[in-house]
Amino acid sequence: MKKKESTTKKKPLATQVKKVKKNEAGNFETQAVRTQSERSHFREHATPLYLTSSFVFDDAEQARALFADEIKGNIYSRFSNPNTTEFIDKLCLLEGTEDGIATASGMAAMYISMAALLRAGDHVVASRSIFGSTHQILNTIFSRYNISHSYADLNDPSSWEKLIRPNTKLFFVETPSNPALDLIDLAWIGKLAAKHKIILNVDNCFATPYLQNPAKWGAHLVTHSATKFIDGQGRVIGGAVLGKKELIKEVRFFARHTGPSLSPFNAWVLSKSLETLAVRMDRHCATALALARWLEKREEVKYVKYPFLPSHPQYKLAKKQMRLGGGMVTFEIKGGINRGRKFLNSLKMLSHSANLGDTRSIATHPASTTHSKLSEAERLAVGITPGLIRISVGLENPKDILTDITQAFERSK
Repeated sequence: MKKKESTTKKKPLATQVKKVKKNEAGNFETQAVRTQSERSHFREHATPLYLTSSFVFDDAEQARALFADEIKGNIYSRFSNPNTTEFIDKLCLLEGTEDGIATASGMAAMYISMAALLRAGDHVVASRSIFGSTHQILNTIFSRYNISHSYADLNDPSSWEKLIRPNTKLFFVETPSNPALDLIDLAWIGKLAAKHKIILNVDNCFATPYLQNPAKWGAHLVTHSATKFIDGQGRVIGGAVLGKKELIKEVRFFARHTGPSLSPFNAWVLSKSLETLAVRMDRHCATALALARWLEKREEVKYVKYPFLPSHPQYKLAKKQMRLGGGMVTFEIKGGINRGRKFLNSLKMLSHSANLGDTRSIATHPASTTHSKLSEAERLAVGITPGLIRISVGLENPKDILTDITQAFERSK
């Protein structure tokens, strides 16, 4: 009887991702389209769905080696799956990071990217302007575990170094921030983090890998709510943590034993979505810039914020570290909160939703929704005024977006 070949020498099935070599096609769009799992013996053109909770072993030795992390391969879809592997390997390639892990939601990514690396007694310095739920993690959840934090202003670089303590373990920033669209100089904070040996974690949700690559400027971790522009069509929930291999190893251990796993189906959708990310973001950004310019001329508007608008206080910085200005526009409508509510209720085409990054344009009132858990003082400190309106600019015809906003201005007088 022929002796069976040792399985430790075999290439584990359906775990490797076929990548386009940089010297053959290094452009973002090609990498996003042509990076995918190796074909099976069925010779499929598009990556199939692997809707399985677990995977079988060739023999006991392979099972032992897999659990001992001596060889790579799939064991259980809570740990890894060919669909989540493809999604993450593609994101790592596009972001320029060494490793990554997919999560069930953007907030799962935000939480484990910090919780996996922090211990009781540690301190975090975070930008004051962050998403409401991230604020709750720092302010409410981490305080239960004796993890403290301080908020620094994005617009005041000197405030960061003053807040560093001997126990400061991590910097956390959003740039552009949600919803104020403030920026931080990634090169500057990357150098500051390196100087003090502090982990720099950047939420890159608004920019996406197409517009900005924080790892290029010194970020150790890059987090995403893939639910937003990466999916781009409001279909699925997902997140990702990307970064240095040694840090992702700790994040992966934490996730493996706490279970914030991305489903294979959602990973499959998100990986396919990355194929059109560049095309979609080009359109989002072009329409958003046109909308921002138009809003600046409207008498109903007190001010407009958009990174690639020359009136933005950090316009030069935005041009330095972003490819385009993004798909988000914020403005303050004259008349405060009452006028803001009337405006939202008067919209006919734009959706009134708390989501963003969709093909469909969405209008949101952050003070009463996404950032309502913050106190009024906290909201004002990060530029969330009572009449602030956040527009996630979709892929509709730009003329139709302007027509709907025009009639809403008229009806909300």
